[in-house]
Amino acid sequence: MKMITAVVSSACVGVLVAACATVPAGRPRAEARLEARSGSEVGGSVTFTQVGDKVLVEARVTGLPPGEHGFHVHESGDCSAPDAASAKGHFNPDAKPHGHQGSSEHHAGDLPNLIADAKGHASATAESTIISLGSDSHGIIGRSVVIHADPDDYMSQPAGNSGKRIACGTVRQL
Repeated sequence: MKMITAVVSSACVGVLVAACATVPAGRPRAEARLEARSGSEVGGSVTFTQVGDKVLVEARVTGLPPGEHGFHVHESGDCSAPDAASAKGHFNPDAKPHGHQGSSEHHAGDLPNLIADAKGHASATAESTIISLGSDSHGIIGRSVVIHADPDDYMSQPAGNSGKRIACGTVRQL
């Protein structure tokens, strides 16, 4: 019995060590826990990890209608309004036009659309060299993440015509 316990314990330690290896130790991290808005049932979280001059963005979302959804960092961390209007507009410290995250002209808060599967689940990873987890002008701590009902078209100004706000979460340092 002791032998089996030791083997199982060793296996569990191995799994924990492997799981921890995916999160860079000692790096600044933040998270936005998403709350449903505009009558939706959306939930989940978005984590941010500073890795050198980049921020790794990882979203895990449930309760979405299947398809694409606009996904942005917004100016204010206030998610109190039932329609998330209190989060204000996209985070845009450089006064750039709205656009695709991969283009040279876009808001700091512009992120790629989330794509929900038939069960309403979306997982996405993106990187940004514009936002930071610091206290500088590009810092996102205390701002919010908003998910929209429709896809961002990456062209319409000022916000991509992505429809009502169906989830909102304040970005908090971990």
